Amino acid sequence: MSKITTINPATGEDIQTYDLMTEKEATDRLEACHAAFLEWRKLSHQERAPYLTKIAEKLRENADELAELMTRETGKLLKDGQTEVELCAAIFEYTAKHGPDELADEERTHGKDGKRGLISYQPLGVIYSIQPWNFPLYQPVRVLAANLMTGNGCVLKHASICTGSGLRLRELCIEAGLPEDLFQVVLIDHDTSDKLIEHPKVRGVTLTGSDGAGKHVGAAAAKALKKTVLELGSNDAYLVLEDADIETAVKYSVMGRLYNNGETCVSAKRFIVTDKVHDAFVDAFVAQMKDVIMGDPTKEDTQLGPLSSHDQFDTVKDQVDESVKKGAKVLCGGTAPDGPGAYYPATVLAELAPGMPAYDDEIFGPVASIIRAKDDEEAMRIANESRYGLGGGIFCKDEDHALRLARDHFDTGMVRINSFGAADPNMPFGGVKDSGYGREHGGFGMKEFVNTKAIFLPS
Repeated sequence: MSKITTINPATGEDIQTYDLMTEKEATDRLEACHAAFLEWRKLSHQERAPYLTKIAEKLRENADELAELMTRETGKLLKDGQTEVELCAAIFEYTAKHGPDELADEERTHGKDGKRGLISYQPLGVIYSIQPWNFPLYQPVRVLAANLMTGNGCVLKHASICTGSGLRLRELCIEAGLPEDLFQVVLIDHDTSDKLIEHPKVRGVTLTGSDGAGKHVGAAAAKALKKTVLELGSNDAYLVLEDADIETAVKYSVMGRLYNNGETCVSAKRFIVTDKVHDAFVDAFVAQMKDVIMGDPTKEDTQLGPLSSHDQFDTVKDQVDESVKKGAKVLCGGTAPDGPGAYYPATVLAELAPGMPAYDDEIFGPVASIIRAKDDEEAMRIANESRYGLGGGIFCKDEDHALRLARDHFDTGMVRINSFGAADPNMPFGGVKDSGYGREHGGFGMKEFVNTKAIFLPS
């Protein structure tokens, strides 16, 4: 493939065609980024902060245009795109405000007589960022903001279907005053990507994607002794416990399954429902899922847009069909409408068992898996049986009980109690097990790719 053509998944129409870069063109971008880093690293954290603040301003100034572009390229609801732009602006502002303190030198002592020691967080160089299509702006921004503050440069390989969004982000950063070569976007294939991972001027690699992609990139980076941060897929369980408030549980379960057209790594996917409330929850949940308005993602009343591509549509359809073939019961949805566009309806599956895709795997679309549990203890056990461990949720009126389960037993990086949400600049984001490792946001991302340098003073 020597070209990339972006396609509107709502209509099937071509948007734009781009030429793929040769290995030399991509390497030249990497070398230019490294040269820019050598100057950028000379600035203090306080001097870098205003650049980030200006990028936030530039994103907000162009919010409507960016949201429309993301909708055209990926089918996300226009209103979700506008929310995404605001989140990105908030991330840049958070990083600008808190970065200088998070990365400030720390005083320590060493030796029996308490001599002075200093810990300094120094930048590494160029960070290679490989990002997916489901949040075309947010995914690259959460890497970019943290690493600009740290003092690193950044080279982005974005998902091909949202190429325009990645290029526009770079343009806006330059318009905001960021040195032109410090943030590069490369349009390359997987083989060239592996070559960049090996390049000596790449000092760290971060990927958001599937666990399969994470294993490949993680292995390639490890072979070249490069540190990685991997934010991978998940099959997040939301527990509906015996004393759950059904109205609250249904409200946030529908929201959590359909957010971003169901194409979110940290969205609610498995609903593990205890016997005591099972029928009441399922009846109300299915009723609301049946009423979901699917259609044009640019319209205000649309609740569910198309999947991001026909390839993604085929993947979701195959996962549902395979689950049904193995005995899953369709409570609503499960059959795609005729006509153009990669539309897949809000779907609820029940009577699931291990060995079915809807039980074991991540379904990246608006498909909810209902799993019945005898009681709270069994619900927690089923949740943790997954190979994934990104996020999860608990619906329970007893907040102290929910907190104990979340803190002491839920084997994930994030847990929501009686709510749903995707990301917050002030809270760490990341997972365990096959959902990857490393953390972003909350100050943690700024220290993932630094040289934590120990300096021993003689007195």
